[in-house]
Amino acid sequence: MEQMISGHTRLAALFAKPARHSISPAMHNLSFAEEKIDAIYLAFDVEPENLATSIESIRTLDLLGVNLSMPHKMAAVPLVDELSPAASLIGAINTIVNQNGHLIGHNTDGIGFMRALAAIEVSIIGETITVIGAGGAATAIISQAALDGVKKIQVFNRKDDFYPVIEVKLQEIAQQTGCQISLQDLDDQLALANALAQSQLLVNATGVGMKPNENQSPLKDNSLLRETLAVYDVIYNPRETKLLQDAKAVGAKTANGLSMLLYQGAAAFELWTGKQMPVKKVQALIEML
Repeated sequence: MEQMISGHTRLAALFAKPARHSISPAMHNLSFAEEKIDAIYLAFDVEPENLATSIESIRTLDLLGVNLSMPHKMAAVPLVDELSPAASLIGAINTIVNQNGHLIGHNTDGIGFMRALAAIEVSIIGETITVIGAGGAATAIISQAALDGVKKIQVFNRKDDFYPVIEVKLQEIAQQTGCQISLQDLDDQLALANALAQSQLLVNATGVGMKPNENQSPLKDNSLLRETLAVYDVIYNPRETKLLQDAKAVGAKTANGLSMLLYQGAAAFELWTGKQMPVKKVQALIEML
C-alpha cells in the first residue's frame, strides 16, 4: 500500500463529522495503490457551517471528488452543479465527482446495496421486497431498487412524527419510477406477515440489533422467516445480527451492511477514476478492521 506522493498526486476525501472512524481511507488508498493511480484519500472533520467552503475547495484544489457522510448528505445537494437521477430522487448525496470544475452529486448507497445482493446471487428485479425502516439508508435502497425495476416495495416504520414525511417521499419515488410502494405501521404484525409472505427479500434498514443491543431483532416473530426469503441487514457491527442468525437458521441467504459499504465505495471509485475497485482485496482488508 506504500505510495510515493508526487507533484501530480490528486486528492480524494471524506467530508463528515465525525470522520476519523471511517474505513473509507483504507479502502480507497489500497485501491489507488493496486490500480497504480497517483492519488490519495484523506478524511476531514467538516463542521456544518464550513460545508459550502469545503465543497468549493473541490474546485479550487482540483480534487478528484469527495465522499460525504453524516451530517452532510442532504445539506450538500444545493451546493453541487448537477445531480444523478438517483441522487435527485433520494434527495441526498454521498459522492461528488469533479469534472473540470463541474461538480456532480451522486448517491452510491443504493448502487452498493444492489451490487451486494448480486454478490449473494439474489435478484429482485420484477419482484416484491419488504423494507423495515425509512431513514436515509432505506430511502437510498428503495429509490435504487425502484429505479432498477423492482415491482413492489412494502415499507414498514414506526408511526412517529416522521411518518407523514416518509409517506410523501415514498409517494414521490413511486410516481417517478412506476414502482408500487406502500408504507405501513411496523406494529401491524398481520400486515407485516402478509408482506413477508409475498416477498423475495427482507431488508432491515434500522439500527435494531446494532451493538450494544445484539440480542434485539426488528422482527418480533422470527417464524415469519423462511428459506426462500433472503435477508439483508444494513448493520455490520456485529457482523451477524440476531435477525441474520435467525434467517441463517432457516436456510435463507443473508448478507450484512459491510457489503453495501464495500460496493458503494467501489461505485464512487469508478466514478472518480473510470477503473474498477479491486473489491476482493478491499473486502479482505475491511473484514479485518
